[in-house]
Amino acid sequence: MQVTGSMRSTGNESWRSWGWRFHPNLLVTGRLHFPQLALRRRLGQLSCMSRPALKLRSWPLTVLYYLLPFGALRPLSRVGWRPVSRVALYKSVPTRLLSRAWGRLNQVELPHWLRRPVYSLYIWTFGVNMKEAAVEDLHHYRNLSEFFRRKLKPQARPVCGLHSVISPSDGKILNFGQVKNCEVEQVKGVTYSLESFLGPRTSTDDLPFAPATPCGSFRNQLVTREGNELYHCVIYLAPGDYHCFHSPTDWTVSHRRHFPGSLMSVNPGMARWIKELFCHNERVVLTGDWKHGFFSLTAVGATNVGSIRIYFDRDLHTNSPRYSKGSYNDFSFVTHANKEGIPMRKGEHLGEFNLGSTIVLIFEAPKDFNFKLKAGQKIRFGEALGSL
Repeated sequence: MQVTGSMRSTGNESWRSWGWRFHPNLLVTGRLHFPQLALRRRLGQLSCMSRPALKLRSWPLTVLYYLLPFGALRPLSRVGWRPVSRVALYKSVPTRLLSRAWGRLNQVELPHWLRRPVYSLYIWTFGVNMKEAAVEDLHHYRNLSEFFRRKLKPQARPVCGLHSVISPSDGKILNFGQVKNCEVEQVKGVTYSLESFLGPRTSTDDLPFAPATPCGSFRNQLVTREGNELYHCVIYLAPGDYHCFHSPTDWTVSHRRHFPGSLMSVNPGMARWIKELFCHNERVVLTGDWKHGFFSLTAVGATNVGSIRIYFDRDLHTNSPRYSKGSYNDFSFVTHANKEGIPMRKGEHLGEFNLGSTIVLIFEAPKDFNFKLKAGQKIRFGEALGSL
């Protein structure tokens, strides 16, 4: 940008009034003034830094870039600086640490006089129906954790006996249907890899499906019977929903695989934003078989939901302070004393979250299996998902 003599004269006076001195390589934009050569020199120094140090230095600028109005920091892009993407910025938030802190806070016993106002605020915010709770008296719950994990009255959730698969929890149906090309939709138009989600196949001694074959796809390894298809259903549990989950059908659990990972939010808006979100997050995959072949239920963790509990698995510990990215831990329920695994009846208590999260069902069934659902509908534990 060229500056005329008259402009330079008046400009110098205004710059002096602001405490600035004129420089010939000055980039002027509105009321923001950036010394262009100095910025280029500084950015050149940043490019020579190690990646962790560079990320640490550019993070504050990126936050300001997205927060300040009217593109106030856009002139920086003219000298070679680029902001970190919103997804990368969100992934850098220490969600596991925050979730552990939230878990500690939930265990703090509240004074008797404070329980009603705290729980009443939560009930009003998230639309909790306390008439369904086994104990309606708010003073009964000593801390937030007990309130989140409250039990329901026996008659509050009748289990549908006419359909072969029921909803394992309260929530919202994000997606359902057949699994095609080894890709599963987390929300409409956004997919994740079936193999990345469930993990690689291992020994047939521990898992109820065949090992990998060079010519077969991952999907074909899971489908054990000719003429069957692979189906999936994704249920999102909001903070106000009932937080326990149950067995969706009569089946036998033979294996558990725990993936430590991130604890990003799994609400539908975030699921549309981050591809393979469920593969990044911590999750517990239970696999086994039912009368039609392969069956699996996966509990996916989320922000403030680092605690995933499976009632019959005392060895499971989630949201540990340290873990190796991409690692997983396997545990077999098939032993010399128990060659079948853990039998589960439809509607039986299976596990619980500490706040709200996502349940993913992936199972094998005949081609005439039909879902009784609509995408986006609200559903409650015990209601029908589908049947033959």
